Amino acid sequence: MHFRFRPVDTSFYDLFTESAGHLVDGAGLLAEMLGEAADHDDVARRMRAAEHAADETTHSIVKKVNSTFVTPFDREDIYSLGSSLDDVMDSMDEVVDQILVYEVKVLPGELSDQVEVLQRCAELTAEAMPKLQSMRQLEEYWIEINRLENQGDKNHRRILAKLFSGEFKAMEVLKLKDIVESLEDAIDGFERVANIVEQIAVKES
Repeated sequence: MHFRFRPVDTSFYDLFTESAGHLVDGAGLLAEMLGEAADHDDVARRMRAAEHAADETTHSIVKKVNSTFVTPFDREDIYSLGSSLDDVMDSMDEVVDQILVYEVKVLPGELSDQVEVLQRCAELTAEAMPKLQSMRQLEEYWIEINRLENQGDKNHRRILAKLFSGEFKAMEVLKLKDIVESLEDAIDGFERVANIVEQIAVKES
């Protein structure tokens, strides 16, 4: 039997939890952006602020790794997890920015299904991050994220089918397809986060 020394310092776990909290905020803003009465300029401004806050948290994680002698788990895993959380935020910010700059006025209702998947992924990720300290009850997290990612894939195919049904003009299709692909990237990003969490948990078990 061997025992792995875990530093008492909880700051890494706190930072990962903080980073996941930004994703919950971002997913909420994205849902707001899809609302019929949404003020796109205002939502985009708040999303930029949220994305900036997420960047600051990521920088804090990197700085903490570089200044800590004993880390709670492998440095590369810490870098990967922090970077992957930030990538999800970047994808959500991209969706909001695309809706703004493309001046999209009417969005397919099916996009709301994808945003609901994103919101659930964000909530589950925020709940999972504090559990990294004990490495317990995490398996349900990555299993459910995988299920949600599969649901996102199905939604993605249905939305593309609608875009190419002839209902939309060619220019609208091009704009909407970019938005749809960025949403898919965000959902895929959550799966990457869950995969990293699984890898960490397996190594630490």
